[in-house]
Amino acid sequence: MPRPSSRVSGITPSGKDGWEVHFEAWSRKQAGDDIIMLSVGDHDFDTPEATVEACVREVRAGHHHYTHLPGLPRLRQAMAAVSTACTGVETAAEEVLATPGGQAALFSAVLGTIDPGGHAIVVAPYYATYPGTFRAAGAGFTVVEARAEDGFQPNAAAIEKAVEPNTRAILINTPNNPTGAVYTRESLEGIAEICRRHDLWLLSDEVYWTLGGGKHLSPRSLPGMAERTLVINSMSKSHGMTGWRLGWLTGPRDFITTLISLNLVSTYGLPDFVSRAAIAALENGYGVEEIAARYAARRAFFLEAIRGLNAVTVRGSEGGMYVMLDISGVEPDCEAFAWALLDGENVAVMPGSSFGEAASGHIRVSLCQPEDVLREAAARLARFIASYGERVGRPG
Repeated sequence: MPRPSSRVSGITPSGKDGWEVHFEAWSRKQAGDDIIMLSVGDHDFDTPEATVEACVREVRAGHHHYTHLPGLPRLRQAMAAVSTACTGVETAAEEVLATPGGQAALFSAVLGTIDPGGHAIVVAPYYATYPGTFRAAGAGFTVVEARAEDGFQPNAAAIEKAVEPNTRAILINTPNNPTGAVYTRESLEGIAEICRRHDLWLLSDEVYWTLGGGKHLSPRSLPGMAERTLVINSMSKSHGMTGWRLGWLTGPRDFITTLISLNLVSTYGLPDFVSRAAIAALENGYGVEEIAARYAARRAFFLEAIRGLNAVTVRGSEGGMYVMLDISGVEPDCEAFAWALLDGENVAVMPGSSFGEAASGHIRVSLCQPEDVLREAAARLARFIASYGERVGRPG
């Protein structure tokens, strides 16, 4: 057959995307193995019943048709109201573009700000789709590592050194996936100053903003940043709607208007009844407080369960749905550690290197399991670490 395009072939050029441990664990679980899945950020609970019932009502009401390209007007209004709360900046409906999930919002932001051959800066550790998104857009990027010893807070001086003549954007993620770090005002002000000085866009992935323990600060609220900040948001984590594929992009009105043309040739709008269910969920905040409280409790529970674990240090882990553990004192190769943990104890975690070199030597533990499962996982992890040398054939 003819060759696929280099654009598509280059999205994962190595043939590996870092998710191999997760995919293998999932296959084993489907085959009947007793695997504890702590490798993916998908809730273990269903979407709130009120949201589901709203969707059923809308289906039965005959809302099965095409919708407005940027989103139903009331949906955009509801998303704008949440953006106002998230970013601290009064947001109009015309400053919001509804998308099928946060990833589509990110893809729209990248295509809308960087021409082929352009350049971006990505602060790591990063969500695993970031590199592939820039490759798909034909853009180059430089990864700037936030160091574990700094609590994974970005370093403005290191970011400044990565700016090139064709740099158009910086991409950040707070509360951070995978580390759970919540970026401080000082960190964000340093990045904002770089964006203002070099006339750059700031792409700010804030999909975990409700899970930040009340400490979330959006860089959109900083002086001179509303005009150059694009905020990626989603209902997946905040409203328990991962499989519904609902997200949005917030940015300057003229920019958002321009991006509507991208929806025309890509998604052609959102499903009608799903959009209307989302309106109900957003306007009423279905599940938001309960989900935030659940993950705060799970985080505290798991951290207490692993307290005193030899040669393991907690890094970041203030927000989001994850705990990041530095296991380099046990095994410097985090991918080898993750495979051995899966084989030896049937516990699936993500190797930190899946999210950039800054997280090498770490594992990401998802909190998307009930406390009794997290307790068992902590016990297995402790047992695994205590006998790690024997398991891999090292002298004690």
